[in-house]
Amino acid sequence: QVQLEESGGGLVQPGGSLRLSCAASRSIFSINPMAWYRQAPGKERVLVAAITLGGSANYADSVKGRFTISRDNAKNTVYLQMNSLKPDDTAVYYCYARSIAATTYWGQGTQVTVSS
Repeated sequence: QVQLEESGGGLVQPGGSLRLSCAASRSIFSINPMAWYRQAPGKERVLVAAITLGGSANYADSVKGRFTISRDNAKNTVYLQMNSLKPDDTAVYYCYARSIAATTYWGQGTQVTVSS
């Protein structure tokens, strides 16, 4: 069992930056991949970025060049650095993890609002 706790969301102006963190309750050395999803009001939850145990990352086209996902296995934490934020990035952001046994886990979500 893994509990995931997100933090770092908030209100930011267009063009601003935020860094989201997702802390896992136990070692993430056996968790592959870890990812961030987001869900805007009235829309489906979609993948934003994912990172493998080895550090390979992939991104949704809408965030390429602006967002960076990283993981610190020693701290059991995955991060999402978000730069050049746009109003369309407004959503609840969820941390996701999949164990080697293919069990999936979700965090409770953190709200990101981009508005002037």
